[in-house]
Amino acid sequence: MSGTIKENVQAFAVKQVLKYFDEDPEKSLPKILSWAEKFDKDGELAHLINPFHEILADPNNNWNILAKSLWTDLDSDVRKAFFENFIVNTTLRGSPRQEKMKKEHGCNIPWAVLMDLTSACNLKCAGCWAADYGQSLNLEYEVLDDVIRQGTEMGTYMYIYSGGETLVRKDDIIRLCEAHSDCMFLAFTNGTLIDEKFADEMLRVKNFIPAISIEGFEEATDSRRGKGTYKKVKNAMRILKEKKLAFGASCCYTSQNIDSLSSEEYIDMLVESGAKFAWFFHYMPIGNDAVPELLPLPEQREIMYHRIREYRNSKPIFMIDFQNDGEYVEGCIAGGRNYLHINANGDIEPCAFIHYADSNIRTHTLLEACKRPLFMAYKEGRPFNENLLCPCPMLENPECLRDMVKRSGAYSTDMQSPEDIDDLYAKCKPYAERWAPKADELWTISHGTGKKE
Repeated sequence: MSGTIKENVQAFAVKQVLKYFDEDPEKSLPKILSWAEKFDKDGELAHLINPFHEILADPNNNWNILAKSLWTDLDSDVRKAFFENFIVNTTLRGSPRQEKMKKEHGCNIPWAVLMDLTSACNLKCAGCWAADYGQSLNLEYEVLDDVIRQGTEMGTYMYIYSGGETLVRKDDIIRLCEAHSDCMFLAFTNGTLIDEKFADEMLRVKNFIPAISIEGFEEATDSRRGKGTYKKVKNAMRILKEKKLAFGASCCYTSQNIDSLSSEEYIDMLVESGAKFAWFFHYMPIGNDAVPELLPLPEQREIMYHRIREYRNSKPIFMIDFQNDGEYVEGCIAGGRNYLHINANGDIEPCAFIHYADSNIRTHTLLEACKRPLFMAYKEGRPFNENLLCPCPMLENPECLRDMVKRSGAYSTDMQSPEDIDDLYAKCKPYAERWAPKADELWTISHGTGKKE
């Protein structure tokens, strides 16, 4: 069976499952599982399917509770759009096309594209680099639209927005959702601009999900983002929950807030508020005005390592700790391997946290950027460390980023105060040296035989 025919057959088959989505989850989930087993004739997905039998058999299992909440808590049309765009398009249609492109061009092809819609923001948060670009940079609608068209041709159906504050561009976000109804869109947002009107627009287009930044409870959030921010965020969550819209949380942990973010009380608050996922990010010392003191100590980062794994087995919310979960994705996912980043000036960067580039979306296509020296250096260099608890070429292996930037001739993309790569290296190296012993200890405990789980 040819790739195109197989792709279409798979997509058609998955769409048939949508008829179960209006049924009670007690009936529909076993049916979907049975269909998946019949569909997987070669048994390639058995290791993913089989655990769900145990999950569905236990009504108190946290994953069972989370799965059923997609029926009880979400609008049925929003749920269907997510399933079709994320499972059918992003995975079954997109992944084979990406693999074909990788082989044809010998470069990475991103599963997702992250774009800064604007450098403008209604807040000034401590430790955030976005405002350093200035308030006047924007990716025009036409550029955003063209990037998405380029991406879908390569098999990329997942688009993520960052900023600045993404919802400064509310109208363009909705317009892009309408123009690309086959894609899934997610945005990192401080949440303060979410109101009833915008939630109704989300409900109408169905393919947009916000990840709301929240740094713990009221005191911690307001100390970083400004007084009154926490109450505005909680109000935004209330609106989204009442309208049965999907949303999650984006959590940046630092040396100052890690006790709060790692607490069971905090996770329970997110679940109660209606969040279905939570992305945890490690503070990064980006920019000349960065505050290295906000970098978590090794023992603090270890707390997150253990707590997130504990909560994944007990709380009905999907969680990823991007710095500590490198072992599950074979290290760094940037450089186009799984995603790339386009800043508000159009510079195509390997990662949202690595502000160096050798191409710009106004002069290079996505495919051209993936084949340029900086991205090829990423492809050839990873994994940057055999210990996948040290996945990042900047934070834990700063000599790797320094070498890639110098070899590729990449430039600093900070418009206000360009950061020399040697200066960034000097900030990260002490952290890398402090974390390495703890990372080795944790890795030995989990992978003492040398076998990756």
